[in-house]
Amino acid sequence: MITHIVCWKYKAETSQEQRDEHLKMLKNLPSLISEIVTFEVGFDVLHLDRSFDTGLVSTYKTMEDLNAYTIHPSHQDVASYGKIVAEKVISVDFLN
Repeated sequence: MITHIVCWKYKAETSQEQRDEHLKMLKNLPSLISEIVTFEVGFDVLHLDRSFDTGLVSTYKTMEDLNAYTIHPSHQDVASYGKIVAEKVISVDFLN
């Protein structure tokens, strides 16, 4: 299994409506991309100085499945939107 983690820090000017739209788009991905095994995403609840605003954890059976997810047009649409609303995005992928 491959675990994929992504966190977004939104720009100060990103509205709540834009944040909600980003989360909605992310939550829709499992219904569109069959390679996703598990998928959890949500807004940060602690709001610490070190916190990012939104986090995602998903899993894939193989690296090929993660790659298929990455290049899927629906993921590309969400990733493009994330680049508009976020000032910083971090990720980590690991085998488990």
